[in-house]
Amino acid sequence: MFTIEHDFDATVITLIDEAEAGGRPLNEDVVILSFDDRIVVEQMDAEGSNVARITFTMEQLAELRVALDLPEGNYRLSR
Repeated sequence: MFTIEHDFDATVITLIDEAEAGGRPLNEDVVILSFDDRIVVEQMDAEGSNVARITFTMEQLAELRVALDLPEGNYRLSR
C-alpha cells in the first residue's frame, strides 16, 4: 500500500509495508520526498529512535532507474 500527498514544495510518497498474517515481521514505512532538484528517501530504524535519510540528485535517480534493468558491469550515461 502507498499514499501520495502534494505539499507546498514537495510530493510525499509513503510506502507502507504489508505482510500476510503470520508472515514476516513488518518493516517501517518508507517515505520518499520529491523536490524539484532532489529525491530524499527516509525510513525509521527498527528501534524507532533514528531516521535513516538518503538524498539522490536527479542525475543519480536517472542512473538508478537505468541500472535496475542492466546486467553486472560499469556504465556511464551520456548527458
